[in-house]
Amino acid sequence: MGALVLASLGVVQNLHQYADTRTLEGATQVIAQGPVASFEVIKDMSGDGGGFFNANSAHPFENPTGLTNQIEVLLLLIVPLALTIAMGRLVGSMRQGVVIFLAMWTLLLAGTAAAAHEEQAGNPALAAVGVSHARTNVAAGGNMEGKEVRFGPILSAEFAAVSTGSGDGAVDSSHDSFTPLGGMVPLVLMKIGELSPGGPGAGLYGMLLVAIQAVFVAGLMIGRTPEYLGKKIEFHEMRLAVLGVLIVPGTVLVLSAISLSLAGPVASILNPGPHGMAEVLYAFTSAAVNNGSAFAGLSANTVYYNVVLALAMWLGRFSVVLPVVALAGALAAKKRVPAGAGTLQTGTPMFGILLVGFVLILSALTFFPALALAPILEHLSLAAGHVHG
Repeated sequence: MGALVLASLGVVQNLHQYADTRTLEGATQVIAQGPVASFEVIKDMSGDGGGFFNANSAHPFENPTGLTNQIEVLLLLIVPLALTIAMGRLVGSMRQGVVIFLAMWTLLLAGTAAAAHEEQAGNPALAAVGVSHARTNVAAGGNMEGKEVRFGPILSAEFAAVSTGSGDGAVDSSHDSFTPLGGMVPLVLMKIGELSPGGPGAGLYGMLLVAIQAVFVAGLMIGRTPEYLGKKIEFHEMRLAVLGVLIVPGTVLVLSAISLSLAGPVASILNPGPHGMAEVLYAFTSAAVNNGSAFAGLSANTVYYNVVLALAMWLGRFSVVLPVVALAGALAAKKRVPAGAGTLQTGTPMFGILLVGFVLILSALTFFPALALAPILEHLSLAAGHVHG
């Protein structure tokens, strides 16, 4: 059904051979064709993100209009968000699923709004040399570097936030060309574990790991029994939950630090200064969390990066499954206890706020030093008129 909708809106859908055509300059150009619309639905809903064409969703055959762009955004979100409702039905309390749904949605909306604001505002270096944001926007429509004219800063920022938040990796613009803080948004949405809403299934169990920690900490703070979905959260469960949350940050930060300390990997960085550091952080984060998008200024097709990024994939994508499965087994083996007067209620708006706050605080404590040395420092440098060349 999705393929039929996209095909009716101009996405290529055929089984024709590639066509040769003559350009205005007299050269021969090969026009690729194929079942692109069918491929797009699979790309967006599977959490994969690899495009039929190298330009991915920036290619007009894959994503010709603003309407198809919004349909692709819907396809990116529909499965992971629907799983929160399925969870509510499975545990017998729709409130539990709705709280997780709203927490994911809040994080995604905040990220999208932040990225859109920064991209529409344009390059902070222009303001530093006396070009007002208003004049910049009128003249250039915000930061248009690396973007398709048919989408512009707002829809490009939305797609970037949704594709990184949903663990898919499809792109309709160059993330490497975003403003420092605009590019920090997709980086942060991946660093928090792709919980907003994450990949199909992976985002849900990632958010549940955070929910278990939030229940435990909040219960200790207010003197309530740490329980979640009728199961007591004790030391063994907390140890597994913390391990599951720390694997990805440990992988990203350690491998990024090693890469930035060696002359060979540093030579692969295109842009000097803090943006180069952001390129390395983005590469390892994208690999570890099963995203696949890139700050493509980094020349990652070297022996070193092929090996080390593959290691990041193994550690970040597969090692985290072990504590998650062990935690599921431990909770399944526990007897369900009825909620009492001392039980912290997890199906309430207050717990949703606590969950969002816990995600932000946990992420800030883990990644803020690295972000301060990369996109935040780059933004401050540009705003002060210092352009790294």
